[in-house]
Amino acid sequence: MLIKATRGLLITAISVLGIVIGTIPAQAEINVNITEGFVEPLPVAVADFNGGQPEAQLIGRDIAEVISANLERTGLFKPIDNKAFIQDQNSLQVGVRFGDWRLINAQALVTGAARVQGDGKVRIEFRLWDVYAENMMTGFSYTSTRTNWRRIAHQISDAIYKRLTGEQGYFDTRVVYVSETGPQNRRQRRLAIMDQDGFNHKFLTNGRFDVFTPRFSPTSQEITYLSFEGNVPKVKLLDLQTGREETLGNFKGMSFAPRFSPDGNSVVMSLADRGNTEIYTMDLRTRKFSRLTNHPAIDTSPSYSPDGSKVVFNSDRGGSQQLYVMDVNGGNVKRISFNKGRYATPVWSPRGDLIAFTRLSGRKFYIGVMKPDGSGERMLAEGYHVEGPTWSPNGRVLSYYKQGKSDSRGKVKSKVYTVDLSGYNEREVVTPLDGVDPAWSPLLQ
Repeated sequence: MLIKATRGLLITAISVLGIVIGTIPAQAEINVNITEGFVEPLPVAVADFNGGQPEAQLIGRDIAEVISANLERTGLFKPIDNKAFIQDQNSLQVGVRFGDWRLINAQALVTGAARVQGDGKVRIEFRLWDVYAENMMTGFSYTSTRTNWRRIAHQISDAIYKRLTGEQGYFDTRVVYVSETGPQNRRQRRLAIMDQDGFNHKFLTNGRFDVFTPRFSPTSQEITYLSFEGNVPKVKLLDLQTGREETLGNFKGMSFAPRFSPDGNSVVMSLADRGNTEIYTMDLRTRKFSRLTNHPAIDTSPSYSPDGSKVVFNSDRGGSQQLYVMDVNGGNVKRISFNKGRYATPVWSPRGDLIAFTRLSGRKFYIGVMKPDGSGERMLAEGYHVEGPTWSPNGRVLSYYKQGKSDSRGKVKSKVYTVDLSGYNEREVVTPLDGVDPAWSPLLQ
C-alpha cells in the first residue's frame, strides 16, 4: 500500500541550486512565469533513468514517463519525444553533451539513474540541467522500496516544477472523490482515492450505502465524509493510514461534510434545526459545538481561510444565494459576491489570495474565483453542470466535476477535471467509473 511505502522513503539532498558557469549571465537561467494568462510551453527533455542494471531499467523508464506526463499536464512544459534524442543513454552516464540537446530545442534536461541495492531497495538519482547555461540546476537522490517508484517520480516532478517556476509543486498528492455508477434515480456511490494523476486507484467504501462530499484533513491522513448508512446522515472520520473509522455525529440537517480547520483541531459545518440552517464549529478534541451564525436565512457551505481567522460561506440572507465572509467567531459578516446568478460551494485557496466557487447564471454552471474582498471575479470553466471546486495545495490548480445530461436510459456521465488559474488548461482525470465531489490532499508527508 502507498501509506506503508511512504515510511521507508529517504531523501538526500545532493544539490539545491546549480551555479552558472562560464561567462553566461545569471539571468540566462530558465524561469517559467506561471502568473501570466497563457505561457508558451517550455521544451524539456526527460531521459530514461538508466543506471546500467537490467533489473532497474523498467523502473527507470517508468519514472521518466511519469515525470514527462506530470510536466505536460501543467500546460507549462512540452516534453520532447525521446525518439528525437541525439545523445544516447550510455553516454549520458559519462556526461551531458549540451550541444546535442540544443539541436533538438531542449531548454531543460532531466537525467537520472535507477539502481537496485543489495538490500533490495532501489536508489534513484536525478539531475535537472539548464541546457543553454550548461549548468545543473538541482538534483536529489531517493532510496525506497521498488513498489514506491511512482511516488518518487511525483516528488522529482515537484522538485523540477519548484526549481523552474519558483512555486511549490502539487504532484505528490492524492484526490479523494465519490465514484458513481447506475441510472440517475439509483446511483451507487462509493468513496474512492487515487493519486492526482488518476493512478493507484482504490475504493474506500463498498457501495452498500451512499456517501457524499469527502474532505481531507491538513495532515492528508484523515478524511471526513457524509454517510447515509441505514438512511441516517452521519459524519464519518476515516484514518487512511490505519483504516480506523469513527462517527463524529448524526446530523439530520447536514447536506455537506464538514471542513477541517487549518490546524486540524476543529471542523466547520452547517446544520439545519427546525427549518433554519446555521453554521457551527466543533472542537474535535472535546466534541463541543460553537454556533457562528444566527439568521433566519439558509447559511451553508463554510470554508476556513488558510490562517484560520475567517470563514467564507453562502447564504440567501440577501434575497438570493451569495457569498459572505465572517470572522472565525461569527462576527463582522460581509457579502462579497454581487454579480447575477447564484453562488455556492466556496473554498478558500491555500495561498489565501482567492476563493473558488460554483456559480449558476442563466442555464449554465461556472467554476470561478474571486479575491476575498469580492474583487477580480473570473470564470475558469463552464458547462451544463460543473460544481465542487477543490484546490491543489499550491493554490495554482483547481479540480471539480462535470455532469452531463441523462441519456435515453437514464444514465448520467460525471467526470473529474482540473484547470489552472489561467482557465486555459482544462484536463480530465480519468477514473474507472463516473466521479463527483473531488477533494485534493495537501502534499503527502
